[in-house]
Amino acid sequence: MKDIPVFSTENGVASLVLKQIPYTGAAYILIQDTLEADKLLDECISFCRMAGAESVFAANHPCLQEYPFHTALWKMSRPRDGLKDTDAALFPVTEQTADKWRELYNRRMAEIPNFSYMSESDCKELLKKGNGYFVHRQGVLLGIGIAAGDRIDAVVSVCSGAGETVVLALNQALSGDTVTLEVASVNERAVRLYKRMGFITVQELSRWHQVF
Repeated sequence: MKDIPVFSTENGVASLVLKQIPYTGAAYILIQDTLEADKLLDECISFCRMAGAESVFAANHPCLQEYPFHTALWKMSRPRDGLKDTDAALFPVTEQTADKWRELYNRRMAEIPNFSYMSESDCKELLKKGNGYFVHRQGVLLGIGIAAGDRIDAVVSVCSGAGETVVLALNQALSGDTVTLEVASVNERAVRLYKRMGFITVQELSRWHQVF
């Protein structure tokens, strides 16, 4: 199942994220341009359902306010200077460990709103980029993550209470003066952790509502 970046009808244009349907049953609609939002939304929902979606979420238009709120996606940031050091170590994902990393990622992230299932092809891209890591301390696996440049793109703790240590370890893979990450607003545990670590919300990237 492939995404449709430009889904165009006489009622407007949207982007459809369909690649999650085989794994999570969810499809996502990002409305791009329309003068007939309700009609465009109905067309998008119908297409997603025909593609097999069991639930559909949409963002980027005022008409969505009448639908149940799902989550907002927040961008949070803080200076790297001042983050504590940690004795936890990073181990890059390799071809030999990629399946284990992917299984952990999909299992632990499954309950997070707007979770994006990692397929085998996604994992191959992760290996190519070299930005996936295991986090260990004295031989004990604490978590996994994705980090490069000034961004942490995934934080997954395996041990209870290890989230902060995983973030601090992934920070070691970054460069630059700031560290940025994204979090679902309704993921309250993660939001509390990041705020406690000094991250602040700098932008609401999108606001999602359940339309089916």
